[in-house]
Amino acid sequence: MVLASILAAAVLMTTPASHSDTAPRVAIGQGMLVGRAAEGVAGFRAIPYAAPPVGPLRWRAPQRPEAWQGERDATQVGAICIQPPSNGDPGVGPLPMSEDCLTLNVWTPQPWGDEPLPVMVWIHGGGLNNGSGTAALYDGTNLAKRGVVVVTVNYRLGRLGFFGHPALTAEAGDEELVGNYGLADIIAALEWVRGNVSAFGGDPGKVTVFGESAGGVMVTRLMISEPARGLFHRAIVQSGLGRDKGTATFRTLDGSPSLEDRGTAFAIAAGLPPNASVEQLRALPAERLLTPAPSFYGGDLMVLDGHDGGGLIGENVAPAFAAGLEAPVPLIIGANSAEFWWMKPSDLSPYGALDDPMTAEERSAFLAAYGGQDGYDAHVLSDLVFNEPARHLARLHAANGHPTFLYRFDVVPESNPEPSGGATHASERPYVFDNLHTVGRPMGERDARAATAMADYWATFAARGDPNGSGRPVWPEFRAERDRLLEFTNDGPVAGPVPFAERLDLVEAHYDRLR
Repeated sequence: MVLASILAAAVLMTTPASHSDTAPRVAIGQGMLVGRAAEGVAGFRAIPYAAPPVGPLRWRAPQRPEAWQGERDATQVGAICIQPPSNGDPGVGPLPMSEDCLTLNVWTPQPWGDEPLPVMVWIHGGGLNNGSGTAALYDGTNLAKRGVVVVTVNYRLGRLGFFGHPALTAEAGDEELVGNYGLADIIAALEWVRGNVSAFGGDPGKVTVFGESAGGVMVTRLMISEPARGLFHRAIVQSGLGRDKGTATFRTLDGSPSLEDRGTAFAIAAGLPPNASVEQLRALPAERLLTPAPSFYGGDLMVLDGHDGGGLIGENVAPAFAAGLEAPVPLIIGANSAEFWWMKPSDLSPYGALDDPMTAEERSAFLAAYGGQDGYDAHVLSDLVFNEPARHLARLHAANGHPTFLYRFDVVPESNPEPSGGATHASERPYVFDNLHTVGRPMGERDARAATAMADYWATFAARGDPNGSGRPVWPEFRAERDRLLEFTNDGPVAGPVPFAERLDLVEAHYDRLR
């Protein structure tokens, strides 16, 4: 599809729509919004939280959005950010797509009372290459029915969101942001929430950030980012890594290979000279930035930019938690039981197998713990990338004196066509949003019960900083000296010790040796 036609289609979204007098209206600092009400929830979509990052604003920090006159139609979702084809991922919303994509969506119970409601801000996954806050999977209606205001966010992706080049560094100088544009977008969205969510009945002092996969990674980055401090008050990390070494590695702007080195190599491959100017970079068609797709696990999209000037991240996540530098907020963290069951460690990255650093003695111990090569191939990647890192960050956060709740998701629908042996990566999302109807195949009564329980735990956590409430099994607070979690199973939530702890202990010892 030609990008120009996609951008032209985006113009249709700005056409004023006619509204009845009963349509929900909200006045914010930018102007009047007219939304749509359904099932006791008012929805407002495609709200700009920053200026369009186009032309001279490509690869710049997000700028304040402009105001508008009159009423703005907020009934249709906005454009998704520039991204390659999603191969059917339900976490990607409908076309059009555009660089003008920095919008968010709000769902709020209607009417709301005098008591401000807790706020939940969703950060989508997709390897920082794909995804959007506009997907039907992330519709906030059913969560909002639980007495929360739900916000979903678009942020810049791929090379438009995470990119370095010497010309951009020179332009930025010592004061402006370089590299971490997508993360800066999320922070700008949280600043918008702080300034505007009260107009929707939300409490700007009770904001929960939650995200899955790369969105969970962004939550962990928010936890250690000084500019994000105070913009949220609880955090939920769903399958969000947690070990920078050996999983996803930040690339510094002056390291080797640096983000600038990668950007220079890409620009040359795109036909630009080695000393390309910012004007030449910004003249590249957006569709050219999609190929070849940058690698999330190879480090193309992970930026450690320091706290000087416009920097957002000064340390890798695990060391920052170990030093007690993370946000002192209640945390839910966990992973799924069979995350990447179809992949071996050698499949994860073009820069070498994830288990290459293992010694012969370690590999022998791992094979024994996993019951041989087949069990190792099926489960070690999930443990190396997700399960042990989640336990590791939970231990660190709890040791620092902050409320921590660890989970494992192991709900598998009877209609699941995959021989996964557990819950695959991202399969918890329709349960969290209580949107089982978006799965695309029959979901049973036990799935409905699991979705009710999970969404209730999440909403209660947003309200109280503790997921526990009446009528549900008690979710034990995680203690550094006592590993207990809540496991979401086909038979319901069950509290108990961390499953397969001996395997995770081997992973932990392996990472400790590599430090």
